[in-house]
Amino acid sequence: MTTFNELNISQAIMKALEKMGFEEATPIQAETIPLAIEGNDAIGQAQTGTGKTAAFGIPMIEKIDPQQRKIQGLVVAPTRELAIQVAEELNRLGKIKGVRSMSVYGGQHMERQIRALKDGPHIVVATPGRLLDHMRRKTIRTENIQTAVLDEADEMLNMGFIEDIRDILKNIPEERQTLLFSATMPKEIRDIATNLMKNPKEIKVKAKEMTVENIDQYFIEIPEKQKFDTLTNHLDFYAPKLAIVFSRTKKRVDEITDGLQARGFRAEGIHGDLTQGKRMSVLNKFKNNRVDVLVATDVAARGLDISGVTHVYNFDIPQDPESYVHRIGRTGRAGRTGEAISFITPREVAHLNVIEKVTKSKMKRMAPPTYQEARRGQQQAAADKLRKKISQQDLQDYQETASELLQDYDSMTVVAAALKMMTKERRNAPVKISSVQPISVKKPQQRGGKNNKGGPQNKKFYGKRDQGRRKQGGRKQGGRNRKGNYQKHRNRHSNN
Repeated sequence: MTTFNELNISQAIMKALEKMGFEEATPIQAETIPLAIEGNDAIGQAQTGTGKTAAFGIPMIEKIDPQQRKIQGLVVAPTRELAIQVAEELNRLGKIKGVRSMSVYGGQHMERQIRALKDGPHIVVATPGRLLDHMRRKTIRTENIQTAVLDEADEMLNMGFIEDIRDILKNIPEERQTLLFSATMPKEIRDIATNLMKNPKEIKVKAKEMTVENIDQYFIEIPEKQKFDTLTNHLDFYAPKLAIVFSRTKKRVDEITDGLQARGFRAEGIHGDLTQGKRMSVLNKFKNNRVDVLVATDVAARGLDISGVTHVYNFDIPQDPESYVHRIGRTGRAGRTGEAISFITPREVAHLNVIEKVTKSKMKRMAPPTYQEARRGQQQAAADKLRKKISQQDLQDYQETASELLQDYDSMTVVAAALKMMTKERRNAPVKISSVQPISVKKPQQRGGKNNKGGPQNKKFYGKRDQGRRKQGGRKQGGRNRKGNYQKHRNRHSNN
């Protein structure tokens, strides 16, 4: 794995990434960002959920001059949902540098969009039909565009947009940088790469399939602020022998570790800021059962080979499905069974569906254990210790004292007192964990058409746009028909 620190990214974007909770780059990001920062055209072939937005967004933002309130970057996306999502993520990436992004799509009032465009966004993320409308009206000017991105090019082809894409690229300065992303590479997309791009570098990333069969996978849907209490309740209720907790940032690793220790757990954390000596010391404690819970980032856990891990917790769900596979593979080894539990905020459910689709696995929903259930779990662990001691039948030296106790108290009281002494009652110390941005994806979409974002009839409709078809009611009729067609073809999985 590669950290963003290794990719020659400016301090402003590094701070934005840290605030968003990202330290490790996904494979498509690690390969695309250096090539694009150098100014190369690039073709990225990657499946859903691999982090494409940051792969093209970071190099684009690096080149933008925030003092020039002109459109310097353009992203063309097939659907309004993707356009909105990409613009939101680019705004987060560019916030500290002062780079603003705006989404433009059909179905929104044209006059409202024109007013917003006059405010001078640096990046426009647009669906093809509405983008061409603005270009013809000259409300979107292209002479200052340095970077043009085609996101999900194969979807735009399937939705009847290929001619629109060609028209758009032909009206952007030739000295631009062009980045194209597509899950598949049909002939029409190859033609664009050949005729409208300059010696593009190719990046192919194929998501790995799940191969581990002896891991039970669960998810708990929980608000961000309830994650830590849910983790401690789960640890108490299920009493894992050895557990690894994965978090996205070094800061959160430290906070989770400190919080677990404050509540009486034997926990240690590892991340990239630790010296090699400290890292090895922590791992040795974990391997020798002097630590029950290891808290780690993906990078720090690279290459871990620890037998006996019974539970893996994704305190933060990873951005990349391959990271998910890598994480949960820390358990269920050497023929043993293991459990993987992912904490999902409500806004991350769509991303969970992406991981399930790419890894061809299914997670079962689990209810979060309550504090009362956690206390019951602690008592059950103490009862198990009593049963084990009784089975050893080595109690002769204690029977006389036991008999004296039973003369003064009933047996129920004596056993309850013994359980209370043996039960680890957690200190309910208050713990604050800094928040990170949830990983969200656009709403589900599938082949078909919608408004000026697709549909087999879209090509014909926009082909004679300047002959007054809209004034004759084309937009209303076309938009309504395409919307119905689009909705029928939605699928349950989402895209990045």
